[in-house]
Amino acid sequence: MANKLTQSALKRLTGLQALPQPSIVSLRHPVVLMHGFGVGGSFRRNGHLHDEAMHLRSRGVRAYAPNVAPYDTVAARSEMWENRLTRILDETGDDALTLVAHSMGGLDARYLIRERGWHDVVGALVTVSTPHRGSSVAHLVLEQPEVVRRAIVDMADWLGAHILEDGSADAHATLEQLTPEYVQNVFNPAVPNHPDVQYWSFGCQAGKGTSVPIDPVFRYLNAYLFDREGPNDGIVSVRSARWGTYLDTVEADHARQVGISSSLAARFDANQFYTSICRRLADAGF
Repeated sequence: MANKLTQSALKRLTGLQALPQPSIVSLRHPVVLMHGFGVGGSFRRNGHLHDEAMHLRSRGVRAYAPNVAPYDTVAARSEMWENRLTRILDETGDDALTLVAHSMGGLDARYLIRERGWHDVVGALVTVSTPHRGSSVAHLVLEQPEVVRRAIVDMADWLGAHILEDGSADAHATLEQLTPEYVQNVFNPAVPNHPDVQYWSFGCQAGKGTSVPIDPVFRYLNAYLFDREGPNDGIVSVRSARWGTYLDTVEADHARQVGISSSLAARFDANQFYTSICRRLADAGF
């Protein structure tokens, strides 16, 4: 009798079900996920966006998520990114890359493209909650009493110098580079978009002024930034994140965007989000 059972009947009897196969994303070139300021996204993981890169690989994307100094300047980080990207090109044998950058990583990517000649390699840059017009949160840290500010900067410099084999740090100078005055009056005029590269951007919001819960760690920063720049994700405002072709406002705080969650924060699937970005890129021919 058993030999008369259909395959589907056998599966029902044994409780086995065919697992759905992950849909493949067909991108022409490798994708590099570039992280932002700080080490928060690296705790208990191999890097800020490592998990998301591994998920993309399961969807057929040649995805990479290297790490650079978390508390150093754009110029210093960009030199490290250049080394990482060169190795990726050597490893893959490809002659082009697509960059998807979170937070400060987007400023690094813009600098790489315009100032270090990577427009010859990068066809598109997608930024997620990048402070293209700076963040008032940088002011909040810099305006703390000297003893508090010095303690924060010293700790960041120590972590930045030791977390990587080639680590370096200059947290105070980096915070100054993230202020609205510096980004808008110095960085942006010096680092305009390159005409050969497509620039896409996402803003993100949660907390005050929205219906999206925010992780408690961001509540004070979220309110502080809202009063100065409007809806934000706890670190970067939607207004600051708009750059190039603006694609959407995502309902997620700054930590959720790199896959860090708490039970009190809104639901957001970082893996699904970065996969959706790669689908857009594939549809555009990258």
